[in-house]
Amino acid sequence: MATTYSPYMMRTVVHSGSGSRVMIPDLFRGLGGKRVILFSDRGLQQAGVVDQVAEIFSLTTHGVGPELAGIYLDISPDPDMECVNDAIRYAREKGADGLLAVGGGSVQDVVKAVKYALHKGISDIEEAIPTGVVIMNWPEANYIPIPHIAVPTTAGTGAEVSPGTVISNKKLNVKSGMLNPFITADMAVLDPDLTVGLPPMMTAATGFDALTHAIEALVSPNATAFTDSYAIHAIRLIDENLPLVVENGKNIEARMLMLQASTMAIMAFIYAPLIWPVHNFAHAYGTLYNIPHGVANGVLLPVVMERLPGLYEANAHKLADALRIDTNGNEPPQLLKGIVNKIKALQEKVGLQNNFTQYNARESDLEQVIQAVATDPLSVAYPIPVEIITAVGKQVIETVVQAPHRY
Repeated sequence: MATTYSPYMMRTVVHSGSGSRVMIPDLFRGLGGKRVILFSDRGLQQAGVVDQVAEIFSLTTHGVGPELAGIYLDISPDPDMECVNDAIRYAREKGADGLLAVGGGSVQDVVKAVKYALHKGISDIEEAIPTGVVIMNWPEANYIPIPHIAVPTTAGTGAEVSPGTVISNKKLNVKSGMLNPFITADMAVLDPDLTVGLPPMMTAATGFDALTHAIEALVSPNATAFTDSYAIHAIRLIDENLPLVVENGKNIEARMLMLQASTMAIMAFIYAPLIWPVHNFAHAYGTLYNIPHGVANGVLLPVVMERLPGLYEANAHKLADALRIDTNGNEPPQLLKGIVNKIKALQEKVGLQNNFTQYNARESDLEQVIQAVATDPLSVAYPIPVEIITAVGKQVIETVVQAPHRY
């Protein structure tokens, strides 16, 4: 566990509860927002989630504001620089002084990037994130006085409270990112009612995204008592509640606990940097094959844990405790086997696939994969040997599908 300097900033006020979305206009009023833009995506519009949130403004503001000045829906599942730039243009055209992000990680990340761009007066986000990961702290990073509320519709990314944004750079074919403690939302509203329509497969994939955050935080050499406390409890909540929400999407209590687990997991993850090999692989495969981030993390998690035992065995007792596995005097190698088996069992229970064959991943592409993993920004902090990249690649491409699929 780290004993050197380690900041921990939880700047976002979190409001949780069924129906808590009705508070949004009043929250903006308190923050000083008058012209709010709702950012979301076409899928959530079709699912009726956008209307559920938008109608609150007409029902509760009674002409005293804030005004819903526009709804922007052109956010893709894997947003790139141009996607962000178009959203920046829209916000400026509408005279936005408040930003409302309703959606999963893609929507949340775009809005954080828009917030930064509006504050800095830039029109092209690539000016701020030219390549790799840009880490901003004081004095370069400072308060951004733009009211910003995040409403997650998945329990996975935790992007509603994280100080990071990840945007695809199509020119370089990499995921670029920014870490800045002031691009976080002022407030997050965790309303489980907005997640009940999430299909079982997406529920499973986003849940495994959160689980990966928590596990990578727990094993990080840069973990602290703060991050451990969130990571351990998040792992327990996900282990208990993910099967429940996959089986019954209308289980409001389990949906609520998954949202809270996702929030805790990302706060552990971000502040136990940057030894994140699963995410390194997930970025590479996601970029090469357009694999959803949660699916990529979910497939890769147990495979990477098996292939990098040194990293995970050092924290096997903590992981076993979080997953409620009886240590029974076992040594770390035996414990790690039990941990990986439990994660694989959870994969199967929630219907998550265990390979990338449906995304046309081929062994002949391994040279591209090696290059993508090696050049991902996360590889700087924790370089992964070529033989490990190759072994992981063969396993996630060749594994026989055993998990039942729920689409």
